[in-house]
Amino acid sequence: MNKKTIIISTLLVITLGILGRILPHPWNFTPIVAIALFSSVYFSFRYGLAIFLVTMILSDVFIGFYEWQIMLAVYASFGVTCLIGYLVRQKKNIFTIIGGSLSGSILFYFLTNWAVWQFGTMYAKTFSGLMQSYTLALPFFKNMLLGDLFYTGLLFGLYELFVHYYKREELNNKILIGVNTHKK
Repeated sequence: MNKKTIIISTLLVITLGILGRILPHPWNFTPIVAIALFSSVYFSFRYGLAIFLVTMILSDVFIGFYEWQIMLAVYASFGVTCLIGYLVRQKKNIFTIIGGSLSGSILFYFLTNWAVWQFGTMYAKTFSGLMQSYTLALPFFKNMLLGDLFYTGLLFGLYELFVHYYKREELNNKILIGVNTHKK
């Protein structure tokens, strides 16, 4: 990928992430897991971290910040999703991509709901309170799974279509150049 393509892709992904969080949407139906996964697969682990961090910080400016411990859990879950993306990159196929997306969703669900229970005031600090936190979060988890799979399919699908089209055009150009040089 050339530098111009990387910059344009980065800006598009960050814009999608910000708009996906600040525009009206079903709770937790956002592109952040997909962005963390996608960026780490197609760019690098560190670049993926940077993209999701910029996306989260800029969108949190609009949405608002909250308890730092819960924010840390949210950001950490997406950071680990970048690591998952790095692992997916080693053997990228549809199954590892879907598995990476599902893993990011599941990780977010368990880590952030634990943090809400541990550091928030909504639930009793008992095992029952923790289970209540997980149970009441199930509708949000369903939305997250659906959103993550949707946005993962969108990002990976569009990128692969672009690469396929670009390679086809490049091949066609090489064939045309070869045809034109043989005519002389």
